[in-house]
Amino acid sequence: MATAPPSLRTRFTELVGCTVPVQLAGMGWVSGVDLSAAVSQAGGLGMVAFPMATPEALTGLLEDVRRRTTRPVGINFLLPLLQDHACIDIAAERMSVVEFLWATPSPRLVARVQAGGALAAWQVGSVEEAREAAYAGCDFVVVQGVEAGGHVRGSRALLPLLGEVVEHVDIPVVAAGGIATARSVAAVLAAGADGARIGTRFIATTETLLAGAAVPVPASSPFCPTRTTTGQVDAMPLYAGEAVGAVTRIEPAADVIRELATGAVALLNRALSGPDPD
Repeated sequence: MATAPPSLRTRFTELVGCTVPVQLAGMGWVSGVDLSAAVSQAGGLGMVAFPMATPEALTGLLEDVRRRTTRPVGINFLLPLLQDHACIDIAAERMSVVEFLWATPSPRLVARVQAGGALAAWQVGSVEEAREAAYAGCDFVVVQGVEAGGHVRGSRALLPLLGEVVEHVDIPVVAAGGIATARSVAAVLAAGADGARIGTRFIATTETLLAGAAVPVPASSPFCPTRTTTGQVDAMPLYAGEAVGAVTRIEPAADVIRELATGAVALLNRALSGPDPD
């Protein structure tokens, strides 16, 4: 029987109700039901993202997530792709966290999420946007550096940006961009973050989505390759972040969470205890 990862308490874990300060990035249809539930079961915050899903389809998908785990799970909405705002209400009633990206933080949307019973979060790419998210009433903010993959909101390196944001907002801050190892998790926590948001590392897990029916992908299509894609894969959009070099094997999501938590705890304890005596 696999051992559970060590708990690492931060303002993020206390707020969300997880035991490890790691948030799965919402990655289109990649971070689906299986992966998000596995991350949550392992102690992190699993996230789903189903862009352009209809309210009816989203209801079924989120109810499937809820059948798989009773632990906190969230959903990410890329606002330019959100076609029906009824999806926000459906998500707020079923998910622990509703997170938005790629728009100016909106007090109206934040209040709508919180009225439905979920925590509201916003992914931002600047100090100004982080302050707007806090002013809008968000429960926590995700600060994204330019090292991130996918839809990159940030235009600055993560650590300098993170250092400024934690000085300007009082709500918990999750760091995103280029994080894939225990050392990088420990680094952002030591720099003031309350959690680490990770995407690329979790693509190489056994729970990521397999392709469904065969779909031809034309040139310039935004669809990224999956494990069963054939053809000229290197000509397709590859949304990985700068941490991709640290991803060297495919393993269960629970093993990734355990490795990150165990390693981060050891590194932080070593830093606090100082150098070994001669």
